[in-house]
Amino acid sequence: MSPGVRQLTVIGKFKPFGLIAETTDGKPPDDKIADSYQYFLFDPELTGQRDDADGNEANYSRQREHELFIRSNGIIWTSGSRVLKRFTLSSAIIKACWSHLGRGAEAFLCVLQIGCLTIYNMSGEVVSVPLPRTVISIWPLPFGLLLQQSAEVNPSLYVPFSSASPILGSLRQRKEAGNISPQIFHSPVAHDLISKRDMSYMSSHLILRDPLEEPGPTYLEERGKLNIMKDYDERTIWTSDRLPLMTSYNKGKMQHSVWAAEFVESNLEASASCSSGVFPDTVFPKRVSFRRIWQAKGAKKAASKVFLATDDAVPVICFLILEQKKLLSVGLQTIEINDEILFDVKPDTSWSVSAIAAAPVVVTRSQVKVGLLPHLDIIVLSPENDLFLYSGKQCLCRYVLPSWLGESLVSGDRESAKTVSGPRDLKITGLSDAVLGCINLSVNHSQIFRCALTGNPASSLANDCIAAIAEGLQSDLYNLFLSLLWGDGYPDLQGSSINFEWEALCNIFLGICQKPTVVHLKQPKTSPESSWEFLLSSKFHKTYSRFHSGITSTNPLDLEGIVPFGSKTASVEIPGNSLELMVQSLDCLHAVYESLKMDNLRKQDLHHLAVLLCNIAKFLGEKCYLDHYIRDFPRLSKIFGASTTLSSSRKPPNLFRWLENCLRRGCSSTNLDDLPDLIRQKDGCSIVSWARKIVSFYSVLFGDKPVGQKLLSGVPCNIAPGSYSSNEELAILVMAGERFGLHQLDLLPSGVSLPLRHALDSCRESPPADWPAIAYVLLGREDMALSVFRNSSSSKEFEMQSNTSLISMSIPYMLHLHPVIVPSSLSESIGLENTKIEDTNSVDGSVIDGMEHIFNSYTQLRYGRDLRLNEVRRLLCSARPVVIQTSANPTISDQEQQQDQLWRIAQRTAVLPLGRGAFTLSTIHTLLTEAFTVPKLVLAGRLPAQQNAIVNLDPNIRNIQELKTWPEFHNAVAAGLRLAPLQGKVSRTWIKYNKPGEPNAVHAGLLFGLGLQGYLHVLNLSDIYQYFTQDHESTTVGLMLGLAASYRRTMQPDIAKALFFHVPARYQASYAEFEIPTLLQSAALVSVGILFEGSAHLQTMQLLLGEIGRRSAGDNVLEREGYAVSAGFSLGLVALGRGGDALGSMDSFVNRLLQYLGSKEERSLLAPSDEDHRSAAQITDGSTSNVDITAPGAIIALALMYLKTESEVIFSKLSIPQTHYDLECVRPDFIMLRVIARNLIMWRRICPTCDWIQSQVPEVVKNGISHLQDDMDDMYEVDVEALVQAYVNIVAGACISLGMRFAGTRDGNARDLLNSYALYLLNEIKPVSATPGNTFPRGISKYVDRGTLEMCLYLIILSLSVVMAGSGDLQVFRLLRFLRSRNSADGHANYGTQMAVSLATGFLFLGGGMRTFSTNNGSLAMLLITLYPRLPSGPNDNRCHLQAFRHLYVLATEARWLQTIDVDSGLPVYAPLEVKVKETELYSETRFCEVTPCILPERAILKRISVCGPRYWPQQVDLVPEEKHWWSFGDKSDPFNSGVIYVKRKVGACSYVDDPVGCQSLLSRAMHKVFGLRTLDESNMLANSHRELDSESVDHLVSTFSSDPSLIAFAQLCCDKSWNDRSDSDFKEFCLQVLFDCISKDRPALLQVYLSLYTTIGSMAELLVKSESNVCDSLSISSLKVALAYNETVSSGRLASSGGFVQSIFLASLGKRCEEILNCSTELKINLRDYLTSEAWPDDYNSKLQKDIVLLSWYLKWFSVPSPSIIKAAVEKIKSKRKISTSAIPLLRLLLPSTHVSAISEIDRVFFLSNETTAL
Repeated sequence: MSPGVRQLTVIGKFKPFGLIAETTDGKPPDDKIADSYQYFLFDPELTGQRDDADGNEANYSRQREHELFIRSNGIIWTSGSRVLKRFTLSSAIIKACWSHLGRGAEAFLCVLQIGCLTIYNMSGEVVSVPLPRTVISIWPLPFGLLLQQSAEVNPSLYVPFSSASPILGSLRQRKEAGNISPQIFHSPVAHDLISKRDMSYMSSHLILRDPLEEPGPTYLEERGKLNIMKDYDERTIWTSDRLPLMTSYNKGKMQHSVWAAEFVESNLEASASCSSGVFPDTVFPKRVSFRRIWQAKGAKKAASKVFLATDDAVPVICFLILEQKKLLSVGLQTIEINDEILFDVKPDTSWSVSAIAAAPVVVTRSQVKVGLLPHLDIIVLSPENDLFLYSGKQCLCRYVLPSWLGESLVSGDRESAKTVSGPRDLKITGLSDAVLGCINLSVNHSQIFRCALTGNPASSLANDCIAAIAEGLQSDLYNLFLSLLWGDGYPDLQGSSINFEWEALCNIFLGICQKPTVVHLKQPKTSPESSWEFLLSSKFHKTYSRFHSGITSTNPLDLEGIVPFGSKTASVEIPGNSLELMVQSLDCLHAVYESLKMDNLRKQDLHHLAVLLCNIAKFLGEKCYLDHYIRDFPRLSKIFGASTTLSSSRKPPNLFRWLENCLRRGCSSTNLDDLPDLIRQKDGCSIVSWARKIVSFYSVLFGDKPVGQKLLSGVPCNIAPGSYSSNEELAILVMAGERFGLHQLDLLPSGVSLPLRHALDSCRESPPADWPAIAYVLLGREDMALSVFRNSSSSKEFEMQSNTSLISMSIPYMLHLHPVIVPSSLSESIGLENTKIEDTNSVDGSVIDGMEHIFNSYTQLRYGRDLRLNEVRRLLCSARPVVIQTSANPTISDQEQQQDQLWRIAQRTAVLPLGRGAFTLSTIHTLLTEAFTVPKLVLAGRLPAQQNAIVNLDPNIRNIQELKTWPEFHNAVAAGLRLAPLQGKVSRTWIKYNKPGEPNAVHAGLLFGLGLQGYLHVLNLSDIYQYFTQDHESTTVGLMLGLAASYRRTMQPDIAKALFFHVPARYQASYAEFEIPTLLQSAALVSVGILFEGSAHLQTMQLLLGEIGRRSAGDNVLEREGYAVSAGFSLGLVALGRGGDALGSMDSFVNRLLQYLGSKEERSLLAPSDEDHRSAAQITDGSTSNVDITAPGAIIALALMYLKTESEVIFSKLSIPQTHYDLECVRPDFIMLRVIARNLIMWRRICPTCDWIQSQVPEVVKNGISHLQDDMDDMYEVDVEALVQAYVNIVAGACISLGMRFAGTRDGNARDLLNSYALYLLNEIKPVSATPGNTFPRGISKYVDRGTLEMCLYLIILSLSVVMAGSGDLQVFRLLRFLRSRNSADGHANYGTQMAVSLATGFLFLGGGMRTFSTNNGSLAMLLITLYPRLPSGPNDNRCHLQAFRHLYVLATEARWLQTIDVDSGLPVYAPLEVKVKETELYSETRFCEVTPCILPERAILKRISVCGPRYWPQQVDLVPEEKHWWSFGDKSDPFNSGVIYVKRKVGACSYVDDPVGCQSLLSRAMHKVFGLRTLDESNMLANSHRELDSESVDHLVSTFSSDPSLIAFAQLCCDKSWNDRSDSDFKEFCLQVLFDCISKDRPALLQVYLSLYTTIGSMAELLVKSESNVCDSLSISSLKVALAYNETVSSGRLASSGGFVQSIFLASLGKRCEEILNCSTELKINLRDYLTSEAWPDDYNSKLQKDIVLLSWYLKWFSVPSPSIIKAAVEKIKSKRKISTSAIPLLRLLLPSTHVSAISEIDRVFFLSNETTAL
């Protein structure tokens, strides 16, 4: 193949894939439009849809390109052979294009139709913009879409849209929906608005800057004034979507223009100076104006193509003018003014070449960007049908089609074969569709081929060198280099040698070296030269052109200053340029050479480059450079060492020397000349970025400071965001910012990596908390990385926060190793196992009890082998028949006894779902494709004595139906509560799918359960209406309460209407009164309270106040108290905690409530208004309120209204009776409510002490109780009963207050206190155990009925479980289990008490131990409703308190649980935590320890959580205490990642599961037992017999203590028998000691460092022993020197750490050993003398001398001996000034400061002592 000609790579025949897609669809187009289609190819990066294809240009797959195919009204978007999207529009498509519309990376597909613009975004959303008049074309700009309007015959006749126009109306609606500033679009005068619109559409060009805005006018900047652009003759022919540029053509003037689009601030002066067409200031804050920056006349037609390209790193606009067959290029320049970039045309930078087709391509420098543009070359088709590649104005080569293409065409087409004489006649007739490095070529056979232009070489070394030269050379020299590279001598991408590309590059430089003054460019004769071309190429023309720039060459083969190939010139003389090219190329390539030294894997490339650099250095006479390369590769001395004619003594930059100096003296004392220029470039050369990164790390580590994107020393660097307090921390942020991970660290020479590893190790213990995840991965703190990554996954502050980046930064040796086997979850095996254990005693082993999922990894870890969860599950199971103990031969009386016993047990079973709901709260996720299963409620019994016979309740004896409705409701609520609220995906269709045909209590309970978890948001009004129309009581109750819970605190109007419908008081007088059951009304009232919670909504409060005292409406008198209580709860909720601040109307509410309490004197506080008198008629029975009915609701309302307000006034009004008379006037249960209310108001006074409870009891009661044991003759019996009743109720009320005050806190004092009172009452009912002390009064059971004592006991038990919620406390659980068994055994099974025991059990294990209660206002209100001290007497008892309200505790729960997960295994583990809480009124700031999994304190007091203990890396989470609810699941601000902290176990420690006591973690003892008791070279039989055992022990031990794959793999290697046989015992012993060091210090990276340094010394010692060695370089010496410099730095304290990363003794011993090796050779001294005197290396003619050469290079590098020329200069200087009697060593030391003393002594001996001896 001829030189200077490249062959195209033909990918294949081209056909738009849209045609194939249409055929595949089976819908052929109509005949009319069969040929009318458009398509265009584009780079997928334009839309942000970059495929996963490889980024190399060698990948010519069409997957790299996307295609838009347009036909009629359809668009097909394809990628390769895959259809991505199809778009079908309503009318024919005029034009489609991509535009970013100023949205950054987001791309929009803009489709122009007649009268309409349709815009699609990537997610499929569509916006249709009506166009007010005909738009003929659209063009993308960086900040919007340019619309070209068609010219009007008479613009003044244009009739604007009226304000009533539907199109304008739709635009206005769209603007409002788009949230656009109103000042822009709304004018106070409608007429002005119309006239402004009229003016705006007179613009010839409109700009659309947002899909939701109207197109606005554009302006023309002329002479500093702004006018609306009205020139319809300026037809846009091209715009750029990256730069704000537009080109237009004016046919009348035959003129092309280039315009720069700019934003112009609106100002009054500009408006005043404009004509009447000026758009007003209120329309846009910034206007888009066009400024003409270039124009050229003379073209009769518009340019057929306009595009951007690059010339000398400057963007140029290229115009293809077909009539003149030329490509005209105009250079651009950018000017930065006030942070704005303005574009202009560079003067005298236009040039042209002849062309009939052209396109921009990315070939020569694919990785380089010029501003916002890639480096674009130009592919040109000349009029002679030749294809040329240009880089700017320089022609690089000619491309030809491969010869086989013509042959295949001829053989495949017989008809054309007759007319075609041969394959040579293939002509390229057109080119199009250029994307990156691929183009479509049309050939004269009317076929189109997709071809790829051969670009960058595949050789990475050649690629790096070319790129470095491109970065470092001046433009004229780079052009010369390009002409050499692409011209002759550089072959096409075909060659037999694997290194042919590198050899070709070397030949370019070697050619110059051989002929230094003249560069011969043998050019092929492509075509005969015409006379015109001869004239243009003459010297006269060149001289003339210099003075007359208007005439430009149209010859593509003649460009100013550069002679392209193809001309007849045989040779070009470039006398000075070649030498300058070589000098600068040496600098550039030397920078690459120094950078490659920092990469262990590129030594082969380094050697190839050293050979080339030796040639260049020898040619240029650079002695020091040549010496530098030969020292690195000593065997090159055979080729280059003989020459002594070199003259220059320029000192080469040496990166290793800079690193060593940086370590010894700090960054500020280093010599920047040791750094190649490319590293210190302003923008940082991408080719030597590897070395630049290392330099920046070292600079920062040793004192350099960042200034912007650079360091003070001038080295560019990127710094990740985060705080730092030391150089080490800053260095890590720089490493993270440069994306320098552990894999990259392993590529560095071991010595170079040591300081960086040291920095990582020193910061690993406690890094700052605000670092990006990538920095934590770098430290080996994946635990912190995962926490940060999960928290900030949506944040865009740092691009590298992605899984792939984290993996790339993480451990590099994860592949090809046995992974650590991690079970996915413990839940499956544990759950099945426990289910089997539970079911062995049952008849049916497959019973679903609703608790089978409770056994998961969390509960297993928390309770371990403790079986209390199994016991809870047994106690709360309601899905199996209950055991009934009877005799084996039952009689009739026994059967009656069975029925009695079964009835009592059935009542207990009926309330078990309440506890089960709390126990399983939020513990499962459902599959939305399955029906929801509700466990059965089985009320039957079984008789073990009669072979497990089943006994059912006899319906003839009992009313079984009453045990069905509400228990079934509770059972379904419990099932619904299992769903975790974090799922967030329960759909409306799923709820309707579970809806039964006939309404029942099960679905009602499910609705309530879903509502409590917030899932009923998904129901719409029609669904709610359908449920209400079913007229099913429990369904309506469940739905109302569920909706209120889902819409809690929102005051949603639609929901409020639905609820108020069930409150007859809201009806107008004219409405007929509906018969709504009181039960529904009560539920509706509480629902209203939950919906309006905390709003203090006045009208609602007035309604509810009236409802408390509403007169009975008929026969529902029994339920009236419950209704009043519900109204009181609702009123309290609406004004929750707002008693002190809710407007001024509270006084009237308080007065009325106090009336309801029965207070007489309160009426005179405030005179009631007429409204009060009017409403008083409704709320009284007769003339006064029925206090027995209204008092509980009023007390509750006051308690909640003034919750935590510390109001002394209300506190005093709710007084406790202080006299015997008052005690008899007030019901004892009302006294309990008053005590609770008083304590909720005076929240801070509650103390968990016995004295506080006693302080609640009035003196009169105390005195009476204290004399119970005395003689009672002087006391009336009535008084005693009243006193004892009051005492019991006051104590119970105080205990409930205490339970609410310490709800969910697990406070030990509160628990003990409540426990003691519970035991006290239990003993009073029936003596069970001896209670210590005499603090409690005895014998009260004589004076009070057992029912009261039972109720107070169970209320205290409930309060105790609320305090210990979620803790699973064993002491409390034992008490609950006893109470459950006691009641059933004693025959006192009461439905209400059993409900209390069930609820208490559920509370104690709330959410399986993962949830607890909060004490914020809303939670306390819900707890008060749940704990309301009136327990039901039977399953249907809803009179005083609706049973459904007992489930509202769910709204008071919080998931404050925390578990720690091992980041390596993914399994939950135990970890000790230190919890710090802030100071409160009960205790000072406190720290205490917990072991995860655990429940944390409330957010209001939590200050800090710290992972502590010796086995896990420390971690700290600091918090600001806030009075807020706990974080919800998925909340990005949650510092605990929804209940998870990731921890990382230290290597050498076992987890607490495997080793609870810590005996296995005595690592050193275990390791020494395996490693240290015997030496491995013992020859006795004992050692040999145990060797295999020891190896297995090593493998097992390492895998026990570490999950690091590199350590495990290395341990397995140590155990390999074949490895043992091959390696010597010393090395194996060293490996085992290194393994021990790595594990004991938790530094897995030590492994590579130790082995690398050890083998370096080993290979040096081996060279001395063996005559032949494979050592061919001395690079490891430099690395070893850096390691020793690091050792000195650590010992001197310049690096902050408790100790070195590597043992300093080991490094010191390496240095000593190295010096011994270098000093033991006698030949070395002789060779050194020869080298210093004659600058000659030993002749390399045998292996012994090869060894001598290597040893000499080691010596020179180890002792830092300068090159001989520098030494000779120093010697001459000393000789001229030294007296013979004095020693030369001090002066040599002064002149050669970096040289070692040993080497200076040798220099002194060679040059001074030998001379003096000779003189003597």
